[in-house]
Amino acid sequence: MALIHKATLTPSKLELLSAWLPSRPWFPGGAVRQLGAYRFDDPAGEVGIEAHLLQAGESVLHVPLTYRAAPLDGAGELLVGSTEHSVLGTRWVYDGCGDPVWATALATTVLTGGTQAEELVDVDGSLQPREPTATVAGSGTPGTRVGTIDQVTSHDEGRTTAIRGGDLELVVVRVVGADVAGTQTLTGRWAEGGPGVLAAVRRI
Repeated sequence: MALIHKATLTPSKLELLSAWLPSRPWFPGGAVRQLGAYRFDDPAGEVGIEAHLLQAGESVLHVPLTYRAAPLDGAGELLVGSTEHSVLGTRWVYDGCGDPVWATALATTVLTGGTQAEELVDVDGSLQPREPTATVAGSGTPGTRVGTIDQVTSHDEGRTTAIRGGDLELVVVRVVGADVAGTQTLTGRWAEGGPGVLAAVRRI
């Protein structure tokens, strides 16, 4: 379950992404437009986990983010920016590909055949379900043991980003349509597109 507050963010997520994306080697250029997003759940309830699907020129980009209440130690180069949340205060926004919480959530979803988290919006203390603007499904098997990934390393490889954590290698598609190799995959759909492979996982 992903709990979402009715709130304003200054700057907005799209403003943060529009400023950060030109620094990425896989960014094709052009104006950025939101197509959809999906969320995963942090079992500890501490970190917000959301992946965005964005239009940039002729390309569809896949950009996972994590939202934290305090800076992530040793992850300064992964910082997308900070934003003021009208309910939660300052949130530090990170490239999810370098965050162990994102890596654990992605690996678990892919390897266990999971889906995106249910989204519930807090409206004056009442939790109301919200339809996600993108959906994902892993190709794995329910009950598969995954474990927690405590540390990760990541680097860009063309139109993908490779992540290593524990005994797993995860490949995150940055530009939808890029080829990925892996034992199990994450497939996504959104209003204007899909299905498309968004990530792959294999044991090493």
